Amino acid sequence: MKPDRQQMFRVLLPQLLDALEREIFNENSTIWGPAQSHASGSNDPFPGMDSILDDEGSSKSAVNVIKQVIPNETIVKIVGSITDPAKQVGPAGLPNSARDEGARLEEEKGVLRLEVIQNSLYKDVPKQHLLWLVGMQNVYVLQLPRMPKEYIARLVFDSKHKTLCLIKNNAVIGGICFRQFPSQEFTEVVFHAVSSNEQVKGYGTHLMNHLKDYHVQCGIYHFLTYADQYAIGYFKKQGFTDNITLPKHKYEGYIKDYEGATLMQCTLNPKICYKQLSKVIKRQKEIVQGLVEWKQSKINKVYPGLTCFKKGVSRIPIENIPGIHESGWTPSSVKEEEHSNVNQKHFLHIWNRLKGHNSAWPFLEPVKTEIAPDYYQYIKYPSDLQTIGEKLGQGYYKTKKMFIADVNRIFNNCRMYNDPNTEYYKYAGNLQKFFISELKEAGLYDD
Repeated sequence: MKPDRQQMFRVLLPQLLDALEREIFNENSTIWGPAQSHASGSNDPFPGMDSILDDEGSSKSAVNVIKQVIPNETIVKIVGSITDPAKQVGPAGLPNSARDEGARLEEEKGVLRLEVIQNSLYKDVPKQHLLWLVGMQNVYVLQLPRMPKEYIARLVFDSKHKTLCLIKNNAVIGGICFRQFPSQEFTEVVFHAVSSNEQVKGYGTHLMNHLKDYHVQCGIYHFLTYADQYAIGYFKKQGFTDNITLPKHKYEGYIKDYEGATLMQCTLNPKICYKQLSKVIKRQKEIVQGLVEWKQSKINKVYPGLTCFKKGVSRIPIENIPGIHESGWTPSSVKEEEHSNVNQKHFLHIWNRLKGHNSAWPFLEPVKTEIAPDYYQYIKYPSDLQTIGEKLGQGYYKTKKMFIADVNRIFNNCRMYNDPNTEYYKYAGNLQKFFISELKEAGLYDD
C-alpha cells in the first residue's frame, strides 16, 4: 500500500470506527428506529445513518457530516451506483453477502412463505395447517434422530405450542417449534430444523429472524433453548449466549430440561427489524466503500506546487494550499490534532507513573505460560503495560477512551483469572485506584 494511502487509513479509519461504535451503542440511534421498520420503501440513501454523536456527545446529521467534506453530486453518484439494478449482482456473486440474503430474496419473489400455525382443541384447524404440522413432524424426526418420535409428535400437535413453518412449493422444508410464556416474559424454542436437501441456503437464519420479528410484535423479548454440543455454535451465530440474564424464577419449572444440553438465551431489541438488519448493514458498507474509493481517487491526484515563496512570500494560510480541502482538511482538524497531541503526553506520563508503582510488577509484561499454562485459555484479550507502551509509541491511542479501556483490561483480566484472596487480585485493585487518581489529576476522568 502506498504511503499516502497508509496515512489516510491511519487517520480516517479510527474516526470511522469510533463514530460507528458510538452510533450502535446509542440508545436513541435511528439505526434501531422506524427507519428500519417493515416499511422497506424508504428512499433514504443512507438508511440507519440519520444521526451520529459528535465528540461532545450531541447529536447531528451523519449525512450533513459527510456533505461537509464530500460534494453532494459525488454522494448522489455513489448511492446511484449501488441502487442501479444494472450494477448489482445476485447473492451468488457476493462472496461477503449475509447468509440469509438468498432466502430473503426468494421470499420477496414468492418462492418461499412463512406461516405461524398451531393445533387447537377448541376450534377447527384448516386441513392445510394439519398437513403442514405432519410435514414439520417428519422434518424434526429426520433431522433430530436422538429425539424420541412420540415426544416430537406430542409437542408439535400440542395446542400450547406454535410452529413457524418455512414453505416452498406448498411443502414444509423447515420450521421452529416454540412455546410462549407471556406472563414470564420469555419463549422457549423447542425444535429448530431444516430439511437436509435445503440446508446451507440461509433458511435457518431466515427462520430465526422471522421468529424474532414475530416476538417483537408480541412484546416478548427473551428466547430460551437447550442446545446440544452440535447446536451451540449455530445458536451463538443467531445471537444466543450461555450467559443467562433472565431471573431464574422466571423460567424454572416452565422450560423443559434436557440432560447433557446447554441452556442458552437470546435477548431481542424491540427497535430492530431483524429480517432487514443484514440488508441495511450491507448497504451501509457499500456506501462507505464507495466514499473510501472516492477519497482515494482524490488523494492520488497531483496538484501544482506553490510558487509564491519564490516571489518573497514568507507564509500563506493553510486553506490556500492546493488540494488541502479535497483531502478532507477543515479548520477544526488543527484543533483536533493539537488536542490529540496533548492527550498523548498525558497518556505517556500516566503510563510511566503506573510502571513505577509498587503494585505494578505483575503487570509489567505479558503473562508467561510457564507461570500460568492455562492463562490464555481463559483470557482472550490480554493486556499489559509493556504492550500498552508499544502502542503508545505507534500512536495507536486516538482517544482517551481507547487508552483507558486497554489499561482497565489489565485489571479486569487479573480479577477474572485470579481468586479474590490472592495477592495479584489485591495488586490489581491498588493499581487501578492509583490509575483513577492519575486520570483525575490529568483531567481525563469521567464519572
